[in-house]
Amino acid sequence: MFITAAKAAETANKAAAAGVFPPFDTSHFVPQLIWLAITFGLLYWLMSKIALPRVQEIIETRRTRIENDLTAATEAQKTADHAAATYEKTLAEAKARAQATAQQMRTQIAAESETRRKSLEDGLNAKISAAEAQIAQTKSQAMTNVASIAQDAASEIVQRLTGRTPDAGAVSAAVASIKK
Repeated sequence: MFITAAKAAETANKAAAAGVFPPFDTSHFVPQLIWLAITFGLLYWLMSKIALPRVQEIIETRRTRIENDLTAATEAQKTADHAAATYEKTLAEAKARAQATAQQMRTQIAAESETRRKSLEDGLNAKISAAEAQIAQTKSQAMTNVASIAQDAASEIVQRLTGRTPDAGAVSAAVASIKK
């Protein structure tokens, strides 16, 4: 079955002389098919025993790493969600405390303002009462002076018109009757 080197050379020379491309020479088909089967078998064995297990191991390692990363990401997401919920709760509590404090301050300021307003009102009312009393006293004093001024003026007018000094009791009675 095997061809010796001399016989192969002789066949090649004949093929060359005949003008046939050596791989297409039918006398070489059997050895080429045998070497093809041996090479294919050897490559198949190498791939199945060495290369493919390594590739499968790499793929399995990557799949495991991806699953672990996804698990870690899910846990991190849960932790972040919990932290966000805690943050929101803390923020809501802080807002509630701030609003309560602000309301308490508003109430306190309103009470202080009301107290100050009442004390100012009381002080102003006291001043108004004192001023009204003083006005009333000044008015009554002025009215008393008006009566005496009216009596003096009436006496003067009568004296100038008549040339005589009138009776003080008559002038007082006349001024008093006009006042009413």
